Amino acid sequence: MLAMACAVLGGLTGTLVPRVAYRLCGTDRCGRKPPGWLWVPVGASAFGGLGWALGPVPLLGAALVVAAAGLVLAATDLACLRLPDALVGAAFAGTAAVLGTASIVDGDGRPLLRSLLAGLGCAAAYCVVAAVPRTGLGLGDAKLAGLLGFLLGWLGWPAVLLGLALPYACNGPVVLGLMLAGRVHRHTVLPFGPALLAGAYLAILLVR
Repeated sequence: MLAMACAVLGGLTGTLVPRVAYRLCGTDRCGRKPPGWLWVPVGASAFGGLGWALGPVPLLGAALVVAAAGLVLAATDLACLRLPDALVGAAFAGTAAVLGTASIVDGDGRPLLRSLLAGLGCAAAYCVVAAVPRTGLGLGDAKLAGLLGFLLGWLGWPAVLLGLALPYACNGPVVLGLMLAGRVHRHTVLPFGPALLAGAYLAILLVR
């Protein structure tokens, strides 16, 4: 029942994604993006999967905040290679509020401390990678990785490690397919935000 309610909420959220992404990108001609209707099943699947995997716990609220922002971030990154700081920051504030409240209620600050360390570690790791020439990663990717690391840290270090590895496993076949189809070449800059989000989502499903 919870998973179904989350799926409905995700579908409704998906209807808003194209409009919000358009405003953040500033133009509808800045790149190709999936059709607007596609975000409805994507949102329903993402929210429903989180509801099924996590159940009625505080982490679900935090995960849904990140998922809602993640849908828009994926759309903007696909459309114009942008991961707006304002949206990442708002998602972090919402996530921190939910998990911080849960720590106070439970009287246990260890999960929150682990989340903070994981977020800083993931952001630092991606900053190092972004500094390497021709990796195609930017500071926006590093900030998003920090947000996702903060969320995954609440689950534990295995989830964090999966969240670091799975984006490359998700992105590799896609890039290879595009190269074989002649759509991109080795120096084409491609969005990595959707892979980061997909990797974190899979990490939650696998760990839980």
